[in-house]
Amino acid sequence: MKRSTFAAISSVAYKEFLHIVRDRRVLILLIILPPVFTLVFGHAFEVGEPTNVPALLINHDNNERTARFVDLIRSRKTFAWDDHVPNPGNPADLLGNHVQAAIVIPAGWGDSLTNGEPKPLQLYLDGSDTNTGQALEGRVQQTLGDFQMNERQYMIDALPQEVFDMAKKLPVEVRKQFVSAMEPWKVDDTVLYNPHSRFIVYVLPGVIGLILQLITVTLMACTIARERESGTLFQLMVTALHRREIVLGKIVPYLVISIVLIVMIMLLAGWHFHVHFHQPAMLAVVCVLFLLCSLGLGLVISAISKTQTQAIQFSVFFLLPVFVLSGAFAPVEQLPRAIRYVSELFPLTHFCRAFRLVNMYRASLPYYAPSLVVLFVGAIVTFVGASFLLRRIEQ
Repeated sequence: MKRSTFAAISSVAYKEFLHIVRDRRVLILLIILPPVFTLVFGHAFEVGEPTNVPALLINHDNNERTARFVDLIRSRKTFAWDDHVPNPGNPADLLGNHVQAAIVIPAGWGDSLTNGEPKPLQLYLDGSDTNTGQALEGRVQQTLGDFQMNERQYMIDALPQEVFDMAKKLPVEVRKQFVSAMEPWKVDDTVLYNPHSRFIVYVLPGVIGLILQLITVTLMACTIARERESGTLFQLMVTALHRREIVLGKIVPYLVISIVLIVMIMLLAGWHFHVHFHQPAMLAVVCVLFLLCSLGLGLVISAISKTQTQAIQFSVFFLLPVFVLSGAFAPVEQLPRAIRYVSELFPLTHFCRAFRLVNMYRASLPYYAPSLVVLFVGAIVTFVGASFLLRRIEQ
């Protein structure tokens, strides 16, 4: 009597689950790596304003005004000033001086601020890290702007009383124009979707997706290859099991384990990095579709691989471009147009896009429905492809 489809899938799933439980290396991989990777990647991308950056300050100007600027910039936590450097005579030698920035105040800088021909400060920055270099330049510009406002107030306070008496004789409209020109003009900005500007909130979908794809694709890719190496694959083929039952039975254990890993990672991110998750039901749909697509890809790789070594090699070749081109850590829109078309082929691209639209933007379904459709179609195509490849093996 032919067994039911559910019983057939359960038997294959139970067999695959035993393989996982008995392989302690795989258990360690599943239990330890996801939370460790989450913490490591999370701290690596939990960036904010740069602080305590090693820097060198060289002052060639002996001026009271310059001294006030030096006191102001030293009070900021952006830089950690190092007064004992090997080569202070060459501030451009950042590497030799073991610093990432150097500020040189030229002689006569303080007096030049009042004679109509202000001299520029010399700023040397380590441009190897473009993000840090731009942030440091912005902090120096901000400090210089604050100093300029303070000096403007010093100048006003030093004016003689006759000037104020003359100012009172000016028409009210003219005085308002002067007041408006002397006060700093402001921007009333409102940051939407990520109000605290935390990069970890943006990059977390990429961290989750990469960890899951690394585990699911790699482990799934070894399943059929392992069966083929041990000789048990042909034993499965000659049983009454259908190919779709074998495929589903292989996927179910890894799907269950991956769902547990997602919950673990999200709980860890919420507790340790204080990341909030919204619309959990829709996030669950996005994650399950992504898992099915990733598991299907791993199964296809496993079906075309003759050995586990080949399966791992194919997995690595697939994951390397995904890491760079999927938009996990930078917007896909920053890529060249031709490469953007390639990135649309990766499930992780659509997972990150849908996850962010749901969690950060709290968007409605029409915004991320195309990504869900792509993930669903990808899962169907990979499952059908794996079944077809298994037929070829059988023949």
